[in-house]
Amino acid sequence: MSFCAFSKDFTANMYTSVENQFITKYLPQADGDAVRAYLYGLYLCECRQEFDAAAAAKLLRIPYRRFTEIFDFWEECDLVQILSREPLFVEYLPVNTAVGKPKAVKPEKYAEFNRELYKLLQKAGKEFRPFEMQKILEFLEKEPMEQQAFLLVVEYCVKKDGEKLSFSHVINKAQKLCRDSKYTYEQVEADLADFNVHERELSRIFTLLGIYRKPQESDYDFLEKWYARGMEAGAVFAAAEFLKKGTLPTLDALIEELSGHDATDEERAREYLARREMLASIVFKVARKLGVKVQNPRPFADEYAEKWADRGYGEEELTLLAGLGMKLGYGFPELDGLLNSLYQSGIVDGESVKEYCAEQDSLLKLLQRIQSVCGVVRKTQSALSMAETWRRQWNFSDEMIMEAAKRSANASAPLPYMNKLLSEWKRAGAATVSEIPERAAGTAAKPEQVYKSEAAMAADMRSARERFYAVRRNAAQSAAEKARENAEKDETFKAADAAVRKGEIELAKAEVFSPAEAKIVAARLEEARKARREALGRLGLTEADFVPKYICPKCSDTGFLPNGKMCDCYQNG
Repeated sequence: MSFCAFSKDFTANMYTSVENQFITKYLPQADGDAVRAYLYGLYLCECRQEFDAAAAAKLLRIPYRRFTEIFDFWEECDLVQILSREPLFVEYLPVNTAVGKPKAVKPEKYAEFNRELYKLLQKAGKEFRPFEMQKILEFLEKEPMEQQAFLLVVEYCVKKDGEKLSFSHVINKAQKLCRDSKYTYEQVEADLADFNVHERELSRIFTLLGIYRKPQESDYDFLEKWYARGMEAGAVFAAAEFLKKGTLPTLDALIEELSGHDATDEERAREYLARREMLASIVFKVARKLGVKVQNPRPFADEYAEKWADRGYGEEELTLLAGLGMKLGYGFPELDGLLNSLYQSGIVDGESVKEYCAEQDSLLKLLQRIQSVCGVVRKTQSALSMAETWRRQWNFSDEMIMEAAKRSANASAPLPYMNKLLSEWKRAGAATVSEIPERAAGTAAKPEQVYKSEAAMAADMRSARERFYAVRRNAAQSAAEKARENAEKDETFKAADAAVRKGEIELAKAEVFSPAEAKIVAARLEEARKARREALGRLGLTEADFVPKYICPKCSDTGFLPNGKMCDCYQNG
């Protein structure tokens, strides 16, 4: 009869199966004889030969007394159960059921270890409680980690935590190393060396982000994640430097963006971030010119600014076009449509854009003069195109155009009526006012007497009212624009005004990307505003002069009060 057999949890097989946990967890702490005895007994469990303990010990060349002590050791490890000692009969247990019974630790085995451990704890001014010391020894009994490797873990924790050293940090770190199969002094030393390198990297990232605390264990997970995505340390530092202020999750989101654009090394990361900042600057400058409030520039950069920049439009050109767009009541979509049209016409470089904007400003001023005569004339791209046709294709002077405006003053639709008159004069070959044919010399002020319905008369009344208010608004807006034009002739004011505009953009960016710096930027902006006020005072102007002074303060010369009701200033003249 064999001295050992499987428990009922085992299944008989035609081969000897050794559980991996035995190899990784128990084999390293056992000597050669103990391993040989365990494996041979396991084999006998499989084949069930008539083989007693004495025969097995003789075959393995192990003294019988030593053979029985070996199985006492494996019983302490919960891997076998000794059912009988004379004769010796052992039942093998599954390795995964071994929970580790409390075992008596031999003091002499850990005498040197305890002395070295106490020395390390004294450096930190700490003492572990007796039960914590017992837990450490039990850990070493259970796990195959070398004593010197564990002391290396303690030394690392002492340097890292100082007076805040805790038993839980030491044991958790040691357990993590064992889970990663790091048992020897050399393995642990190499792992902690890498850890120390990463600690320096994290400390630098913390400095760049303005995080004032020591790195924690969970912080290293971010580094592992970034490096696993192929990010180089230089690219991570560049991203942290770009943010200036923030948290690791905020940095993680930016690094995800960099990784998605294959900007994984420092050079490509800095190029991408510089372009990202340039596009954000374009968005803020264009938004300010258009009078549009933008908090997060990213969507506008992705949809508009990136396309504009790729087509060759710089900040200066885009700012000029946005200023023109503001006068036409444009937002980002309308400005994008204008830029698409200009790109197709080849108007991209700075000079062509300046010429285009100058021409459009001239046409806007012409429309403004027409508005002062005719009343309601909407400043649209269609109206600008019509005015451009009169000047360029039909070759009419502004004098002739304004003559047509005077004769269209009482028309319900002034621009179509002007277009009709100018078309007649073109066919007649009239280039000056004196050459206008007599039959076309009439004005819209004396139309033929025709029957008008009440609706038509109400429409005429609305048109007259709109013209009344349009003339008033135009006068107030013209005065404000004239004041700004005079101020911008002064270089000191111009420089201060530019500093204010730049400061407003920087403040908007700081509020989004680096709130901690917003106060500093706001202080610089206030200094620029003060310089602008002083320049205006020297010119005899104030910032209020740039704001239109409407005749009626109640409706701002719109004809309607804030509650939507009509203002009475029309009846009062």
